[in-house]
Amino acid sequence: MITSNELRRKYIEFFKSKGHAEISGKSLIPENDPTVLFTTAGMHPLVPYLLGNPHPAGKRLCDYQKCVRTGDIDEVGDAAHLTFFEMLGNWSLGDYFKKDSIAYSWELLTDPTWLALDPRMLSVTVFAGDDNAPRDEDSAGFWKDVGVPEGRIAYLPASDNWWAAGPTGPCGPDTEIFYWVGTGFPPALSNKGTDPKNWMEIWNNVFMEYNRVDEKTLVRLPAQNVDTGMGLERTVAVLQGKTSVYQTEAFAAILEAIGEVSGKVYGEGPGLDHSFRIIADHVRSATMILGDSKGLSPSNVGAGYVLRRLIRRAVRHGRKLGIEAPFLPSVAAAVVDIYQGPYPELAGNRARVMEELAAEEAKFSETLKAGEHEWQKLLPNLQKNPQKTVPGRVAFRLYDTYGFPIEMTEELATEAGMKVDKEGFDAEFKKHQELSRAGSEQLFKGGMADHSDVSTAYHTATHLLQQALTIVLGDHVAQKGSNITSERLRFDFAHPAPVTKEELEKVEAIVNEQIKRDLPVTMAVMKLEDARAAGARALFGEKYEESVKVYTMGDFSKEVCGGPHVERTGVLGKFRIQKEQSSSSGVRRIYAVLE
Repeated sequence: MITSNELRRKYIEFFKSKGHAEISGKSLIPENDPTVLFTTAGMHPLVPYLLGNPHPAGKRLCDYQKCVRTGDIDEVGDAAHLTFFEMLGNWSLGDYFKKDSIAYSWELLTDPTWLALDPRMLSVTVFAGDDNAPRDEDSAGFWKDVGVPEGRIAYLPASDNWWAAGPTGPCGPDTEIFYWVGTGFPPALSNKGTDPKNWMEIWNNVFMEYNRVDEKTLVRLPAQNVDTGMGLERTVAVLQGKTSVYQTEAFAAILEAIGEVSGKVYGEGPGLDHSFRIIADHVRSATMILGDSKGLSPSNVGAGYVLRRLIRRAVRHGRKLGIEAPFLPSVAAAVVDIYQGPYPELAGNRARVMEELAAEEAKFSETLKAGEHEWQKLLPNLQKNPQKTVPGRVAFRLYDTYGFPIEMTEELATEAGMKVDKEGFDAEFKKHQELSRAGSEQLFKGGMADHSDVSTAYHTATHLLQQALTIVLGDHVAQKGSNITSERLRFDFAHPAPVTKEELEKVEAIVNEQIKRDLPVTMAVMKLEDARAAGARALFGEKYEESVKVYTMGDFSKEVCGGPHVERTGVLGKFRIQKEQSSSSGVRRIYAVLE
């Protein structure tokens, strides 16, 4: 039986045997990308290189990467959906293309030396073509060359088999690989296009073949890239003959820990199992986020809000299992034990993970008490309603103001012989989502990995800001995160107290002095140890390749970074700090603009 650890090792070994350099996976918290809250795919940290920047490790790369996606959080609890997952990836940056990519995938999956999957259990999808681009006959032909019959190749539209970086920029067809999880062998003519319930997607190969100039214009790229992503959890499930990711060894100790604190046993019933799976997934995700090298804290905005929601949803499902005492740290301990090998930052941040989870669990317990207290105050008037119905707006106010889950309102209503106007609640919730989405669109406008001139200028200014903060506040200043839009930069850094007005004025003056000096910005590729020996700043806890890019700004700043940067500081204009505030315990946040 191949375990998760063995699959990671085999995947990397295979692609290294094909001339790929192993690179390190990156933080779950994206660096200078305002379009997403978390690293959502294995390719995410590689976007600058997929857009044309040379990678220090070469043109053939492979890695394993931590990812978080919460867009389908309500699906978590089924057989395959997860909020945290691992992506195994391999890339060709202008080197090989469709033929070799497909041949490599087939060899790794089916060769007895590697994963030894039965070829009869695999099917693939390719792009069907539309008014913008032709049907991907090349990929279909290469699949046939390795032995996939026509009946196992589905031709699907762009909504299924087309990848794009954004409204403009690199894009192209992809081909997805599926494994049969139905009963027995799949029918002779069967694929994802005709029978989606019995096929589990395990791998996606993206072929960046075109550049989208505008809505109607595609131009073939001179250097064509391959970007692939294999879902580790799903692939392990099929390798172990399982129909659910939760049946694999990676979840066994986590589910066992939940059983110990609940007194229940996983596998005793659908409703029970659903809560087990949600707790397992959400605590695993929260642990990975809190234990990340740029670990953030629960909050009411952005990524911190997503983290808070995951933790609180886990607590609520703990209540469903009858768990009244604090339990999250004990489940998280199982997560750390499982993943500290491939992700050693978890061991270093173990105490922080436990403290944050315990504090948030205690805080939410108080929230639940407040919500229950408010419910008791409302109940006498609610019971006067002849329909014995709790209005949707009341249920939503309990949710929005007190953080009281709708399921708990329904549970309390049932106990009181009433029901909740769920349609009314859903309408209020939808209205709230639309407002939040409108705000998010403003917050994250700029497109995926915005590399416009303005964003490049802000990224460069961030380097100057960090060095200035170090000069004014001391060497303890270390970057804890950053976010750049086309309107401003946000920089988080370690510092134990608010930065005074006088200190901020000094920082601002130092940055503007470096801009006025019109320092040259140069880049050199060197070994990481040589970069550190030369005094280059690097993020503490960040994983770097053996060779890195080092950007130097005159005699002022030297930093390990992937870019992009302006050529001289003089083009930045005037730097102005707008606001300084607390981000989390021991971390301060600065907002600044270039004028």
